[in-house]
Amino acid sequence: MPQKGKRNLQATRQALLDAAKELMTSCSDSDEVTSRAIAARAEVNPAMINYCYGSREGLLYEVFKQLLADAQRADPQLAAMLGADIPAKQRVIMLHYSMMKLMIANFSYSKAITKYILLNRSGDMGMESLPCITEHFGGRKSEQECRLIAFELSSIHELAVLRHREMKSLCGIDLTDDRVLEEYVIKSVERFLD
Repeated sequence: MPQKGKRNLQATRQALLDAAKELMTSCSDSDEVTSRAIAARAEVNPAMINYCYGSREGLLYEVFKQLLADAQRADPQLAAMLGADIPAKQRVIMLHYSMMKLMIANFSYSKAITKYILLNRSGDMGMESLPCITEHFGGRKSEQECRLIAFELSSIHELAVLRHREMKSLCGIDLTDDRVLEEYVIKSVERFLD
């Protein structure tokens, strides 16, 4: 495969991100976005995906994080609400609701990365609600307990997005309906943040 001259590592990383994003937005199924297809679009050796991102899923996760950041910048109302002087539990609800809504709206990405996130969660991956959870408990729970709650809550919601079609057919819960999604998130957060 011809390569576009020699690139530095940062340029290669960016080319892979751009190629993966282009392919993900143009495909009908994320399974079509193979490592070979991404590498061909980026005009690099397929091995560079693993070298730069650890795996195809790691690369797609980086693309999803960019999509999430773009969505948050595009929605100043969400940013204002998350920074508002409202109870921490309400901020957790808003954060999880907007994350789940974004993941359902971009299900191709979600399908491609959710298993990766669930099986490879480390550090602060998917722990965006931890500061609000810690604030909510105000010292009544240890940092470790708060991290566990954030981990469990994020994992349950990611799994619910991944299986949202089955939730609708088996349980009658249609997470694509904004009102139903909000109700689901509220009940879920209430179970964890007693």
